[in-house]
Amino acid sequence: MVRKGFKMFLNKGMADEYEKRHNALWPEMKDMIHAYGGRNYSIFLDRETNVLYGYLEVEDEQRWAQSADTQINRKWWDYMADLMETNPDQSPVCVDLQPVFYLE
Repeated sequence: MVRKGFKMFLNKGMADEYEKRHNALWPEMKDMIHAYGGRNYSIFLDRETNVLYGYLEVEDEQRWAQSADTQINRKWWDYMADLMETNPDQSPVCVDLQPVFYLE
């Protein structure tokens, strides 16, 4: 299992809507995450900076990378684009975090 940490950038004033949309995550999006080997997915918000911190475990990084090109993932990116900083393809601007400590 590969542990991944990353950060994304929420637009000011969008925290409640971001949480609302994730609390109602589409079943087909959940299925896709699991189908591409994603588990233990968490996102945390620093309300002072509007930075989102994500944690995800994946079975295989190459397989996980392929999930970006699924129709449901592209639909989700379009749905969330008004809430956060995005790239030209509507994917969220995402910065990988470097692991520095782990305790099981």
